[in-house]
Amino acid sequence: MIEFFGKTQIDFVGKRMLFFGLSGLGVLLGIAALIQIARGSGNIGIDFTGGAAIEIKFDLPVKIDAARATLETAGLSGADLQEIVGANRLLVRFKKGGGTHVGAQVQEAFTKAFPDHKFVIESSTEIGPTVGKKLRKDAVVAVFLSMIGIVAYIAFRFEFRFGVAAAIATFHDILVIFGILFFAQKEITLLLVTAMLTLAGYSLSDTVVVFDRIRENLRFRKKEGLDQIINKSINDVLTRTFNTSVTAFLAVLSLFLLGGEVIHDFALAMLLGIVIGTYSSWYIASPLLLLWRKEN
Repeated sequence: MIEFFGKTQIDFVGKRMLFFGLSGLGVLLGIAALIQIARGSGNIGIDFTGGAAIEIKFDLPVKIDAARATLETAGLSGADLQEIVGANRLLVRFKKGGGTHVGAQVQEAFTKAFPDHKFVIESSTEIGPTVGKKLRKDAVVAVFLSMIGIVAYIAFRFEFRFGVAAAIATFHDILVIFGILFFAQKEITLLLVTAMLTLAGYSLSDTVVVFDRIRENLRFRKKEGLDQIINKSINDVLTRTFNTSVTAFLAVLSLFLLGGEVIHDFALAMLLGIVIGTYSSWYIASPLLLLWRKEN
């Protein structure tokens, strides 16, 4: 309904090799992140490594140094502490350790060290190393099966070459987002995996809109070259895809700004994904069809 761009004639495929190169760098970033994780490096959450996470709310502010000293005195060394500024909350994480019933041990340590500070443990999660390993394996399988599902769905709805192009573009989106989050030292958790799978669906739906117009133009513009058809198709739906992306972006932006610490990284991944997913549907997925077949 709102025509931001009007009738456009942007050459999306003319500089495809430039955008392929830029995307290639992003993909390499994601591959490097995967290699680092396989080597045991990176900020991996307890979902995948095993450990414990406790969120504590105090009536009065507690300094991190004092809290860390308290835990070390109680024999709970190696804790990763994070203060939620302005909320008098403290996140205590133990990766690959902490023992059993660590939440009760943390509560006992703080009760003895800060008798005048009232606090409550708002959440406590403990995951064993075996469960963490299984969750890590299941996350990889989920991403792999989603790629197969994308190829099958697009191949059934359009053609096999469309399915391959959509799968490559979606995998590109996941790798680029993953690489950015990894090297930004964001904790890799199941929540982020959920965000990436959600973004795979979003990117796919955006790509389907463009592919549907390409298929329609292939049927009625048989005398034109495939590059002309792809350019026209993307320009035809440019305002629609832009409006959809902006609407989704603004909704997720509100989560990022107002949703709190718990979903902050999830919302960040979604914001990145909406931008990258829209970019890939214009500059990656559709131009890839030219590499598969030169003429329509």
